[in-house]
Amino acid sequence: MRALPDPDTSRVVLVGVSRYTELEPLPAVANNLPALARTLTGPASWNLPAGHCTVVAEPDTPRDMLDPVKEAAGATSDTLLVYFAGHGLLDGRGELFFGLPRSVQGHSYTGVTYQALREIITGCAARRLVIILDCCMSGRALGLMGGEDLLADQAEIDGSYLLAAAPENGRALAPPGETYTAFTGALLAVLQHGIPGRPRELDLNAVYHHLRGELTAKGRPTPQKRDRNTAGRLVLARNQAYHPATAPAGQVEDGPDPADCHTPLAFLEALAEMRARTGLTIHAISQRADPPLAPATVSRLLNATTLPTTWKTIGRYLTACGLGPDQLQAWQSAWQRLRAQEPARPGAPGPDAEPPRTRSWRDRLPRRGEGPWRRFFPGCAVSRMPAMWR
Repeated sequence: MRALPDPDTSRVVLVGVSRYTELEPLPAVANNLPALARTLTGPASWNLPAGHCTVVAEPDTPRDMLDPVKEAAGATSDTLLVYFAGHGLLDGRGELFFGLPRSVQGHSYTGVTYQALREIITGCAARRLVIILDCCMSGRALGLMGGEDLLADQAEIDGSYLLAAAPENGRALAPPGETYTAFTGALLAVLQHGIPGRPRELDLNAVYHHLRGELTAKGRPTPQKRDRNTAGRLVLARNQAYHPATAPAGQVEDGPDPADCHTPLAFLEALAEMRARTGLTIHAISQRADPPLAPATVSRLLNATTLPTTWKTIGRYLTACGLGPDQLQAWQSAWQRLRAQEPARPGAPGPDAEPPRTRSWRDRLPRRGEGPWRRFFPGCAVSRMPAMWR
């Protein structure tokens, strides 16, 4: 089930560095912080008391950044969210550290190592931990913030949810002339305006999948996520675009997340859970499909032990369960990922195999010298067999 944080026992720390002496400035970061603070303390999101959201702008020393995090961690029993925007750098060993105003690329002692932040976060008593990193490396042209594809892996904490702007190609965008960085701007749009066609409450997984689709469609860097346990069910915002009158009958508002399916069996079980959550029978689901599916087809899908080799039936089934395009894309990506991990099925033709040729009656006739005599004289040459057997 989705979980909404308790405002009285939750804390948020928003850290941003926009001014640098040795690195490119990131002026949009200065706008990110107050906008996020207003949203998280407003009714559209967590409605936190103002004193439970700490803004740390332009921290000059490691303690300037880490002391507020430590204080918030000590006061949190429900949910702790820590956000950082600025330059994310790598030291000589490839370890992640956050750039402070006087930080130098490659020298972690000039910034804040992720390990230092990690020690504080993992030591707190919060039930849920959320880390949002809109950070990257320096040395790029104005408007680009660099990153590494290992960013999310390095920042991962057990039992937490990490949302990172750094994409696989190692860059995160801070477009010149735009009010916010690309990632945080898209995040603010979701929190403030919602997602049409989605449930009343938007959890972290729903927000992530929407951001991924929106930013990729615009040709902007693709976000990453890493999550542990059920952190993805944490509600981040109330969907301002939610209209119950337009929601299709049987719509699943709190279905399983396909990204959490790490085995084919888990994926198939999630498909069955989708139907159970709609409250519809197999026959009703089959009739809702477009075009309709045979009830037996739906039954075979839900009782399968191996992944279907094609997406078509799964897509029609999930559409009948009430999923929208963004949700379908997430399920299809999970199906493709798991299909790629499956070993080749015995006897299954490869993707480039030619279709089998239909044999004619002439092909099925025994060829000269291949009659039944071979069962009795397997080692004999044809030339030595009696003529009547040839």
